[in-house]
Amino acid sequence: MTASSLDAHPLAGQTAWIISDGKAGHEAQCFGVVEALGLKAEVKRVAPSGVFKWMAPWGPVAPRERFGQPGAQFAPPWPVIAFATGRTTIPYLRALRRLAGFKTYTVILMDPRTGPASADLIWVPEHDRLRGLNVITTLTAPHRYSPQRLEALRAHMPAAIAALPQPRVACLIGGPNGDYTYSDDDQSRLVACLKDFAYRGFGLMITTSRRTPEKLAAGIKDAVRDTNALFWAGGENNPYPDFLAHADMFLITADSVSMTCEAAATGRPIYVFSPSGGGAKFDRFHKALAEHGVTRPPPSPGSEIATWSYKPLHSADVIASEIEHRWKKRAKMLPGLVSAPPR
Repeated sequence: MTASSLDAHPLAGQTAWIISDGKAGHEAQCFGVVEALGLKAEVKRVAPSGVFKWMAPWGPVAPRERFGQPGAQFAPPWPVIAFATGRTTIPYLRALRRLAGFKTYTVILMDPRTGPASADLIWVPEHDRLRGLNVITTLTAPHRYSPQRLEALRAHMPAAIAALPQPRVACLIGGPNGDYTYSDDDQSRLVACLKDFAYRGFGLMITTSRRTPEKLAAGIKDAVRDTNALFWAGGENNPYPDFLAHADMFLITADSVSMTCEAAATGRPIYVFSPSGGGAKFDRFHKALAEHGVTRPPPSPGSEIATWSYKPLHSADVIASEIEHRWKKRAKMLPGLVSAPPR
């Protein structure tokens, strides 16, 4: 690595820990930033139990974990950067910060519920309320669909997708959660929307999730049975990355925030279908995306289907750049106390 590239990306090739609660979505957020920084990451999965799980994120790490002692999962040499997300990971990051001091720069993704003092830097989405001098925000969440990954995916289009008529619409279907309910009327509206796209001659690439009601999945499958639609409802060889890369536009249910964030990395139109329910945080998120020109509500059957564009949103790059800037500033202010990469 040249001196100029090291100055631009001072942490490339250095060690990082991802303290994980095992949730795939949480790890994907961390890996998105890790990959943007060029770090070498090691995942440290934690599963506190009993009172220590109950006390998280405010309580300590259980003594039986021997944090910081030889042979323990968390022991020196300390990483240059450490990431955590999810409430049960926060006690571990705080303990690491106390022991490693300035040698490890600590980052929390999502609100830790313990205040800004829990890490050197905290990222939250703009629709969250946490703010502070060490808190940064972006419109969408970080993920692993970097510009480079999307470009590589687009270089090789699977035959089944290439055979679809254009425009190709990636239909990313979620399901009920603690906020959205998916009434019978909601399901009928969604099926009618997909059927309208299909019978206009659009190429549909449909994927459902574990939360998708069986009745809804069956209704969608029946509605597009006589079309060229691709339908994936689980199993091996998940086509989601190719759906994302090769879509000309998207139809995504409002409960699927992570998939909306990933689709926003393409710069292509996103129609957001809103089932019954919702909540303040969901409302703020979708309102901000709509105002930014990323999303619109789906057209009613028979009305015009519009197209538009916007600058792709790559939050992992924004967060990585902020980490690099703040880390370099600290390394300059505290020479000898910060683990500096060799030159």
